[in-house]
Amino acid sequence: MLALITGASSGIGRDMAKELAKRGYDLALVARNEDGLNKVKEELIKTDSNIQVKILALDLTKQENCYLLHDEVKNVDVFINNAGFGLFGRFQETNIEKEVNMIATNVTAYHILMKLYLQDMMQKGSGHILNVASIAGFMPGPLMATYYATKNYIVALTRAVQKEIKKEHAKVKVSLLCPGPVNTNFNKVADVKFNLPGLSSDYVAKVAITGMLKGKKIIVPGRLIKMARLLTEITPTVIVEEISYHMQTRKESK
Repeated sequence: MLALITGASSGIGRDMAKELAKRGYDLALVARNEDGLNKVKEELIKTDSNIQVKILALDLTKQENCYLLHDEVKNVDVFINNAGFGLFGRFQETNIEKEVNMIATNVTAYHILMKLYLQDMMQKGSGHILNVASIAGFMPGPLMATYYATKNYIVALTRAVQKEIKKEHAKVKVSLLCPGPVNTNFNKVADVKFNLPGLSSDYVAKVAITGMLKGKKIIVPGRLIKMARLLTEITPTVIVEEISYHMQTRKESK
């Protein structure tokens, strides 16, 4: 069995690789950071010398690399769309090049790779896809507007595809991971500090892989974040916007 994970050099991606290795999967790991990928590979092989680990240092902001990845890694049983990053600040002030790259990574690469591997799995008649989104995908996010918008896209796309394949009675399973704050390098890249205590990435990874392999559609680790998701569904959007803005301004002051 083969699992492919993007954004696998650190954080949740790295820990999901460890979880899948424990369950007997060979791995193909993708990230821009080749040194980070090599470290993950070394850790995995130390744990189990029989595991096969392929690493691919690719920048998925470039569309051609998404197609190259699909050409390089075939017969995938599990595909995890995990690469991504965030950016904090007022929309009129944040760096537009960083935002365009964020959209390329968080949206375009997800879209291309999900479509390509879903087509393969539908033809094969089996497989699991896990799209890593965020609790941010259920609400607007003033002061992190572009990041929240990208995660809203992933939530909407995934839920629509879930419905399509259910209507086709397909055996392929598509899951959506929506964590809240997680203690990873994401916070440093986004230049943000969260008010809620972050969950450990190994805990989130274990919950994610368990839920995905069970075919769970939406995976939300942690009780507080589950409650937050429910509140966003029953609270008027105008109120969610206001709460979100105040939460973000508190981050700004830290």
